[in-house]
Amino acid sequence: MNKFASYLLTGLICLVAGGQFIQVVTRYVLEIPVMGLEETLLYPTMWLYILGAVNASRENTHIRANVLEIFLKTKRQVVSLAIIGEVLSLIIGCWLMYWAWDFTKYSLRVWKESPTLYIPTFYVDVALLTGMVLMMIYTAWHLWNHIRDLTTDNKEQ
Repeated sequence: MNKFASYLLTGLICLVAGGQFIQVVTRYVLEIPVMGLEETLLYPTMWLYILGAVNASRENTHIRANVLEIFLKTKRQVVSLAIIGEVLSLIIGCWLMYWAWDFTKYSLRVWKESPTLYIPTFYVDVALLTGMVLMMIYTAWHLWNHIRDLTTDNKEQ
């Protein structure tokens, strides 16, 4: 899974960077802008952004301000704080996932298209729901690991 995620994210970032490079060269150097390139770059850009957040959730490397950990003395206290954080993340994430579900249903019903190339924007919009579902799965997994750490610590003492 790690290899697949890294290849996918690398491919998406190369696609976005290459598209931007082509746009800059054709628009500012050759003075012949490529019509619709911005529309087509919306797809890999949105998926890159969302899947990058999923990857950070998978690796548990989101930026955190763990100020309270400075004041905690034992591993049990640190793990308990992590459990509280994961539970809050799960609650808020599930709420946002519900919104993403409503947005996806709306997007499917309306079936908007891009203004120039008439590409359905549903395939961009569904990235949000996909990302939220995957992030909540990884958050639940990290919560489970913290709870397991806490229970194994109790058995050892």
